Amino acid sequence: MADAPALRYGIDIGGTKIELVACDAALQGVWRRRVATPQGDYAGFLDAVAALVAQADAALGQAACAIGVALPGVRERGSGRQLSANVPALTGQTVAADLRARLARPLAFGNDLQCFALSEARGGAAQGYPSMFGAILGTGAGGGYCVDGRLITGFNGLAGEWGHWSVPGHLLQRHGLPLLPCGCGLQGCVERYVSGSGLAMLERHLGGTAPDAAAVVALADAGDARARQALDIHRDLLGHSLAALVLALDPHVIVLGGGLSQYAPLYAQLPAAVAAHLFAGAQVPPIVPPRFGDAGGARGAALLACPPASS
Repeated sequence: MADAPALRYGIDIGGTKIELVACDAALQGVWRRRVATPQGDYAGFLDAVAALVAQADAALGQAACAIGVALPGVRERGSGRQLSANVPALTGQTVAADLRARLARPLAFGNDLQCFALSEARGGAAQGYPSMFGAILGTGAGGGYCVDGRLITGFNGLAGEWGHWSVPGHLLQRHGLPLLPCGCGLQGCVERYVSGSGLAMLERHLGGTAPDAAAVVALADAGDARARQALDIHRDLLGHSLAALVLALDPHVIVLGGGLSQYAPLYAQLPAAVAAHLFAGAQVPPIVPPRFGDAGGARGAALLACPPASS
């Protein structure tokens, strides 16, 4: 049997950026580059991915090493067409088939959020735990579930799509929030409220003008009462959604990802917010930051490109 290639690429496609990380045999990143995601232009998206791969090949002297691709959203069983709420240009397109034709080399595909979880389960913040959930709080919200370091994807590949559970009506009523439509076609989805863009929406709903989550946090740190109220509402909604995860999956650890995972106060505040939505006796698992930061999805994709041999 031929030796496995020394390098493999992981490509993480998110709502705002496409990142390629070239990893060595020990899954250490040796080269990386990211570009903005062309959200409404499918041809531009294919061009951007092909250009990143060409740049990596030229820089590293590669010809056709294996690539793992972490795609946002889900693929329809049978047709292979993509549904992506955060990158509309991909919806309805046969992304996997088109990239295979364009790149002409071995490709493996996974969900971007599940790839983040896989990366943190294998050598990351969840290493050594019997089970883990990786909860992403970025442009959208979602995640992945791993047991004994193995990704659980499910019948439709939907396991971990916690961002498309619904926020219960009593919480919307408690905080005076509207029932919002989601790009997935449902209404009241968790990600519309607890993602980074959801946090900014909460502040604007209260009468503010913050363009993004970072602006909300900066305003709160400066003492702005409206921004602090938005963070309080966000923490309650996030606490409820993570409590639902505990009741459904009971992971041994929850690893946060996405831009909001960099907000350090969350790790001290969330356990009480989760416990408030659990019945007596149920314990909140550790909630920890990611080891690999926002590069986790690309590393997880690289794991797909060359999975470890079965024992």
